[in-house]
Amino acid sequence: MKEPAKSRATLAVVAAIVRPLFNLMMDKKWEGTDKLPAGGFIAAPNHCTEIDPLIVGHLLYNHRIAPHFLAKSGLFKVPVLGWVLRATKQIPVERSTAGANRSLQLAQEIVAEGGAIIIYPEGTLTRDPDLWPMKGHTGAARLALEGGIPVVPIAHWGAHEVFPRYGKRFHLFPRKKSRVVVGEPVDLSAFTGRPLDKATLTGATDAIMDAITALLADIRGEEPPAERWDPAKQQQAKHGRFMERGQQQPGTGTDTP
Repeated sequence: MKEPAKSRATLAVVAAIVRPLFNLMMDKKWEGTDKLPAGGFIAAPNHCTEIDPLIVGHLLYNHRIAPHFLAKSGLFKVPVLGWVLRATKQIPVERSTAGANRSLQLAQEIVAEGGAIIIYPEGTLTRDPDLWPMKGHTGAARLALEGGIPVVPIAHWGAHEVFPRYGKRFHLFPRKKSRVVVGEPVDLSAFTGRPLDKATLTGATDAIMDAITALLADIRGEEPPAERWDPAKQQQAKHGRFMERGQQQPGTGTDTP
């Protein structure tokens, strides 16, 4: 199946607005795009700034792949924005069992249509002081194993210089470069057919996060931390702007007063 006409048309309008702006804001370098599957898949990127979805969505759309995100259900109630989200078949994330089942159904439809589901395994902007990928949530792994869906790791670097994590304004000069690298689909064969218990989902999630981190390490030319940042061990909330809770100031390694 192909992407529905309404969804394609709405995505085209959004892209006509967003792409020229991003081309003006920063240079871009895309690598490994030949690894993008021909059929539906899960795209699993790192997450270090609020404009990340536009960076990844731009790459996929330019390669004729319809991007779809998991979005907070409350956003679908916002005038205009909610209509755009529904028209482009974005997926609302709800806590209820019925809502979760509906999200899974939508995800499966998108994959069947050849679209890409973009899931940030970290669940929110990384808490790591140096912007390395932190401990992941198991949602992407569960969806992949339940549906036999390939997971494509994606790493990007540079967008945070244009709009810093938790930033309030853009930094356009001097002109920055966004570099995005697409990796080979993550080998989850060791977890296929196993019960989807905590051990299986954690192992599959670690494999996904390892693949993302390795790509980012190549981009940055640096070694990642030996241990992945775990918000729970740092007494940090899983979601929200942790600096507002008197915890660690992003990117500084110091505490806010």
